[in-house]
Amino acid sequence: MDDDAGDGAASGGTKRKVTAASSSAAAKGKAAGKGKAASKASALATAKESSLLKQKSPAEFFAENKNIAGFDNPGKSLYTTMRELVENALDSAESISELPDIEIIIEEITKSKFNTMIGLVDRQRIDEELYDDFESAKAREKRLAKEARFQETQAKNAALGKKVKEAPAARGKGRGEAAFFRVTCKDNGRGMPHDDIPNMLGRVLSGTKYGLRQTRGKFGLGAKMALIWSKMSTGLPIEIKSSMKGQNFISFCRLDIDIHKNVPHVHLHEKRENKDRWHGAELQVIIEGNWTTHRSKILHYMRQMAVITPYAQFLFRFLSDSPDKNLTIQFARRTDVMPPIPLQTKHHPSAVDLLLIKRLISETTKQNLLQFLQHEFVNISKSHAEREMGPDFSAKTTVKSLTSQQLVRIHQLFRQAKFDDPSGNVFEGHPFIVEAGISIGGKDVKHGLNIFRYANRIPLLFEQGADVITRTALKRINWSSYKINQQQDKIGVFVSIVSTKIPFKGTGKEYIGDDITEIASAVQSALKQCCLQLKSKIVKKLQARERQDRKRNLNRYIPDVARAIMETLGEIADDSPPKRPRYDKEDEELLEKVNSEEVTEMTFRDCLTQHVEQVDYEMALEYAMQSGVSEEPREALYLNSLEGSYKFIDFQSPVFVFRFIP
Repeated sequence: MDDDAGDGAASGGTKRKVTAASSSAAAKGKAAGKGKAASKASALATAKESSLLKQKSPAEFFAENKNIAGFDNPGKSLYTTMRELVENALDSAESISELPDIEIIIEEITKSKFNTMIGLVDRQRIDEELYDDFESAKAREKRLAKEARFQETQAKNAALGKKVKEAPAARGKGRGEAAFFRVTCKDNGRGMPHDDIPNMLGRVLSGTKYGLRQTRGKFGLGAKMALIWSKMSTGLPIEIKSSMKGQNFISFCRLDIDIHKNVPHVHLHEKRENKDRWHGAELQVIIEGNWTTHRSKILHYMRQMAVITPYAQFLFRFLSDSPDKNLTIQFARRTDVMPPIPLQTKHHPSAVDLLLIKRLISETTKQNLLQFLQHEFVNISKSHAEREMGPDFSAKTTVKSLTSQQLVRIHQLFRQAKFDDPSGNVFEGHPFIVEAGISIGGKDVKHGLNIFRYANRIPLLFEQGADVITRTALKRINWSSYKINQQQDKIGVFVSIVSTKIPFKGTGKEYIGDDITEIASAVQSALKQCCLQLKSKIVKKLQARERQDRKRNLNRYIPDVARAIMETLGEIADDSPPKRPRYDKEDEELLEKVNSEEVTEMTFRDCLTQHVEQVDYEMALEYAMQSGVSEEPREALYLNSLEGSYKFIDFQSPVFVFRFIP
């Protein structure tokens, strides 16, 4: 009984366990079923969402892809912001033929000061080890030892008169604490109309530089990207002051941008008194940046901008709470002569597409096709237009009535027909000019090629290896054939490309690709012409050096030769007349002078020195005649005597005639 009861109990217990296990499995099955259902529902919702048509505003697109506009990281963003503001300021001043006077200020804002500006209270750190700038005792000891070794090395260099390097900046292990900067740019340019300021600075892809004109800006980004970066990194608006010539008020505007709608969000827009009758614009933006990593690039940009725009005056200032970091540099104006204002040109037929043709037709005031072709395009004369239209069109065809097929036909004719090039060489129907210069030597120039690139008077500092100018200078110029040592000489290569359409690779305007044959050929041709001019000067310098070396070597042997001649003549003169051979009368006279010491060793030295000078002069004249100097135009120059007539002697050289009147 007990056993049976025990077995029964055990059996009952087993059944209960099985039932519990079945309940658990059922619960898991239900949960799994719910999970699959939820996953399926989520997948359906995702698929439905992905099938919905979405749109992005231009501001939203560039905010998500800011790197294509040159805002890759905080340091690059600080550089690009400064650069865009400076270039806008230059374009504004040049548009009214005003000598540019531009002031740039970059002010460092500490994190605590930034938090105060936006109303945040600094909190004390609870666990220091959680922060990126935490430094352990061992790491600190290692850093201090390294700094001590560096200071010791620099002290030795200073004692030996060698160049002393600056102490390297400390680097964090990661992104580090954010640094903020207030960037201000003030100019004396055209200014902006009061009512247009919000749209000019708060709407991406809106601007005044669209059209066929050579300008620095092209894409309608510039200051808008700085505003977008400010909104992304600090959330603070941009401030603008502007006044046009003759205005008695200054427009003040504080705004940011609605990135999703690409519209300006105006905080304040008012008119203020203009007591000084100032005209121009002043923009101020607060952004996240990194001065340490891009300090050299920013200063290099300012130096190169001063080179390419010598008629502009720049005042650059960097302000910080640390006095030793403060910096003020002024680039003075070196000329008052400005280039003429770039004029807007018409489209070249080979540069248009169907969309442009349709837009020109919608905007033209001309009625018939013949007038339209002559008025809207360059290098299409009346006779050319009549020949081009052929049997498919009539000169009196109304331009607004052209069908899509006829527009395609016109586009095909534009691509196939021959048209004269506009002024300058042509890339895709756009004129461009390549200016080049090459220098040898210099004080603060490194050995090898030092390439300086400009496009529409903008210094290009990034992506140098992929640029057409760099690749042409490195691969398409045989420097040795122009007496230039590519590795040892200090070579400066300056190339500037200007055009109504610079084919930049990307909106950051950082380099021009090497895949455009026309531009590559023009750059190569310009550099070769500079090399030829430089070669003639180098050859002259080398030959002058050779003459100096030859003259120095000859003069070195004059004392030995004079002594040897004197000893030989002395031995001959000492022989009695019967024993020595008979000489000519002149030789006998020379021997007598040697005996009487009328002719000495110094006499021979003087004669040999004069002979070397004469030979050197004659060789210089011969070289001048061979190098074409004798072909220069001559102009007779005479000094009239006051009275009487005198005998005169003419001294002639390849470049002048000197008349000597004793």
